[in-house]
Amino acid sequence: MQQGELVSPLPPARGRLGSGTLSQPATDWEQRYRRTVIISDTAATAVVVASIGQFFGARDAANWHEKWGILAFGTELLVLASLALSRAWAPAVLGQGAEEFRRFGRSLFTATVVLALGGIALTSRNIKLWIFVAIPAIAVTTMTARYLLRLWLHKQRKEGRCLRPVLAAGSPATVHDLITRTRKFPHLGWRVEAVCTPDGLGPDNDQLDGVPVVGRLSDVANHVHRDGYRVVAVTPDAHWSPDSLQRLAWNLEGSDAEMVVAPVLMEVAGPRLHVDAVLGIPLLRVSMPAFTGGRRVIKGVVDRLGAAALILFFAPVMVVVALLVVADSRGGAVYRQRRVGKDGQEFTIFKFRTMVADADRVRAELADQNEGAGLLFKMRRDPRVTRVGGVLRKYSLDELPQLFNVLTGSMSLVGPRPPLPEESAAYGPDIRRRLLVKPGLTGLWQISGRSDLPWEEAVRLDLRYVEDWSLALDSVILWKTLRAVLRGQGAY
Repeated sequence: MQQGELVSPLPPARGRLGSGTLSQPATDWEQRYRRTVIISDTAATAVVVASIGQFFGARDAANWHEKWGILAFGTELLVLASLALSRAWAPAVLGQGAEEFRRFGRSLFTATVVLALGGIALTSRNIKLWIFVAIPAIAVTTMTARYLLRLWLHKQRKEGRCLRPVLAAGSPATVHDLITRTRKFPHLGWRVEAVCTPDGLGPDNDQLDGVPVVGRLSDVANHVHRDGYRVVAVTPDAHWSPDSLQRLAWNLEGSDAEMVVAPVLMEVAGPRLHVDAVLGIPLLRVSMPAFTGGRRVIKGVVDRLGAAALILFFAPVMVVVALLVVADSRGGAVYRQRRVGKDGQEFTIFKFRTMVADADRVRAELADQNEGAGLLFKMRRDPRVTRVGGVLRKYSLDELPQLFNVLTGSMSLVGPRPPLPEESAAYGPDIRRRLLVKPGLTGLWQISGRSDLPWEEAVRLDLRYVEDWSLALDSVILWKTLRAVLRGQGAY
């Protein structure tokens, strides 16, 4: 295919399911979901603004229309305009990842700043009410509604609906990795329905992992225009040069397909990636990980305030758990263990005791029964675990005393898993990057399967957190931790 060559005019078809049956075009459900989110945001904002205006405005009925009505209408209009300008309703970010909530938070911050400046300019005495009451209430209400909508969308995707049909194009090995990941995480919304390889052949009777191989890499645009795929996922292969990728982008013009190119730096994503144009050349700029600075200060403040609040909230529970642990078996209620923290510094971690008093001594006798992955020692039916301890581990109640580690600064609410000294001593240079940040009470490993994860996957998740950390990602992890704890999956 030569530069500038046009694809053959093939009639567009409706999106296809893997079974070969026709489905409703993906753009239909995407637009419906987007409209639902917009309606939800508008309704939630209106309810909050009307409630606050009605409650406080009733005290100043004489000036309601003049003052409260204008502020109420202006606040709602400002919030919705900020959401639109920040592209918080873009279909590409709705329903997946932390980017949706990051844009949402940026929108509300912008609305707050504009509202404050407007109130100062108008010398309104009531502006504090709208800044410190209305905006936070809008944030809580709309975020809750969005999260419920996201849960519904993810449920639909796990049942095989509301998925974007994907055409994957690249080497068989890299396409295989993409197919495996999309099947493992259907909530992300991708379903690979066709594959193009360098020679147009698949390793298994013109199929790759059960997905039909429909042609060569040079045939990608033709298949997209004919079969209506919503995503073209370009995976690494020697065929893909700057010229061939540019021609593919040109030939996809006029279709509804989104072209996604997997960079070589597969584990670097999120806020660290930036696309810049330098001298007319598009460059992918990777910024350094943020280990210090203002965001880290904010994280530290949130950690300590959050830990203090959670200690007060869970104090009655911790007292009851401590009494149950002591009553169930001989020994103290709290177990102390040395762990490795930031920059390799050791600290003492606190947990409720879940094993018999001499568990560390007995461990050597159970070494040949280890079921843990990599450097971890784990047993699904560990004879050292007490009856109460089994329940505490299932619902992570044994980790509540670690809130005191967070309060004293040796741990964070979110971060990599804190390793044992013998584990840390066996780390290679790559894995030691886990120690660049404080270990966490919860993290990506906690919400992704815990002890059920293979060692390599657990390490990959920890390194991904170290590389791509953000306040928005922390918020998503904390939110998902509650669901993971209630399910008890992978905890033993």
